[in-house]
Amino acid sequence: MTVYVALLRAVNVTGTTLQMTELKVICEGLGLADVKTYIQSGNVLFRSDDGEEAVAAKLDEALARRFGKKPGVMVRTTDELGAIVENIPFPHAKPNFLLVHFLPETAPVGALEDLVAPDGEEAVVRGREIWVHYPNGSGRSKLRLKAIKPATSRNLNTVRKLAELAREMAEA
Repeated sequence: MTVYVALLRAVNVTGTTLQMTELKVICEGLGLADVKTYIQSGNVLFRSDDGEEAVAAKLDEALARRFGKKPGVMVRTTDELGAIVENIPFPHAKPNFLLVHFLPETAPVGALEDLVAPDGEEAVVRGREIWVHYPNGSGRSKLRLKAIKPATSRNLNTVRKLAELAREMAEA
């Protein structure tokens, strides 16, 4: 079975609340195995024989029944998360000032062309992720970038922890 990490978009940050115990029950109801959640921002690790796209679609549909609309679910494998953590484009940035914006598919060509970064933010596209360094923090940033609209974001500390948990799960 493959170990996956699902990252839910817009959960517990925009008024769409979901307890992680409920998320675990939803995942188990879908037949996902060894389900574990991490912090309250919609991160869930599990095992499945299904492919990545099938798992994402199944979970997004189940959450749509709960919320009345699909929140957006980005799924990554253990190896994909490991590669993300191994290839940080801004190695000297403070981890909590460096966000990985996880996209549902490969970023479009020219994804950074409309970037407005008034506080000196820097961005790099890497496949299905857009990394953004927020030198003054993301909370006060006035950054505008259309390409991250369908994304869900996690800071580097969270991404590292999820990669570690996924690796431990895969080795168990």
